[in-house]
Amino acid sequence: MDITEFFELSAGKWFSHRTSHHLAFKQAEDGKSDITIEMLAKDDPEVIKLCQQYEIDPALATCGARVNWNGTMEWDEEKHTGSTVLVTIPDTDDPSRGKLLREMGYAEKAPVAGSYAMGSDDALTLTTEYETMYSEERLWFASPNLRMRVSVLKRFGGFSMASFTSEIRTGGLKPTSETVTSSAS
Repeated sequence: MDITEFFELSAGKWFSHRTSHHLAFKQAEDGKSDITIEMLAKDDPEVIKLCQQYEIDPALATCGARVNWNGTMEWDEEKHTGSTVLVTIPDTDDPSRGKLLREMGYAEKAPVAGSYAMGSDDALTLTTEYETMYSEERLWFASPNLRMRVSVLKRFGGFSMASFTSEIRTGGLKPTSETVTSSAS
């Protein structure tokens, strides 16, 4: 599986249940979210704009996605909502690896570019270095409608959080004709 196929399999509506372990506080926290992942054609204006923001030739992008989330975390019971655009830029020497451009990071609310690697087991590993922290996340499909994620967040030289997430598909999104055309080329 390549990165575009992984994104295509991820398109749809998902219910996400996450358990986060805050290591410094020795406490766990549950969170629930509704997530929608929509594929974007590589020539979509949002994909082009994000590439230009990072000063990367948009022709190098293989795919893009818009991710929307709406959820709650146990400790604060506030609504956590947001949206971001993701764009993949594969390495020219090894297309199973590359850059993942984000309109907004997950750990910090600022644009950030990380890296991705598709494993021989079809799992996707995302690595992102922020100014004050480092995150690593591994995602894989247990079945077409069940996606799993594990992540670690490291701050100030030590691990501060580890989480496990299961995501269950609750609906699909029909790809746009542009997405299908772009994927076929």
